Amino acid sequence: MPEFLELHSKTSKLLRAAADAAVQRHGLRLGQDYLLAALWAADGRTPGEIAASVKVTTPAVTKLATRLAEAGLLERRPDARDHRLVRLWLTPAGRALQQPVEEERQRLEDRITATLTKTERAQLLKALAKIHRALADDILTP
Repeated sequence: MPEFLELHSKTSKLLRAAADAAVQRHGLRLGQDYLLAALWAADGRTPGEIAASVKVTTPAVTKLATRLAEAGLLERRPDARDHRLVRLWLTPAGRALQQPVEEERQRLEDRITATLTKTERAQLLKALAKIHRALADDILTP
């Protein structure tokens, strides 16, 4: 296997496990924090709007939203103008998770990058952004 792909795959698996453990401390599973983050940024979005912003399918958002609604972290309400649409709104419990979850994620990032210099960290972020753009362009263009 090519060196980059192998190292990235191993690192990605470890990172996902660490991120999942971090959000589990707040009663969430990995992925649920991304849906909440989308609502922390702009509450009252439709599942389709959220799906487009985080690059997942609308059914995936709907499934996550169902679990978060059952946990009392968000609620579904019909759109004020178009009752065919459903909008997702944070509950007070969902809003209250923002600071602790964001702090948890920052602690994890700080721990993961602790051995990097400021310059190395900046270079890593720049390189990952380039790789992300290249993949997104490749996937999104026929």
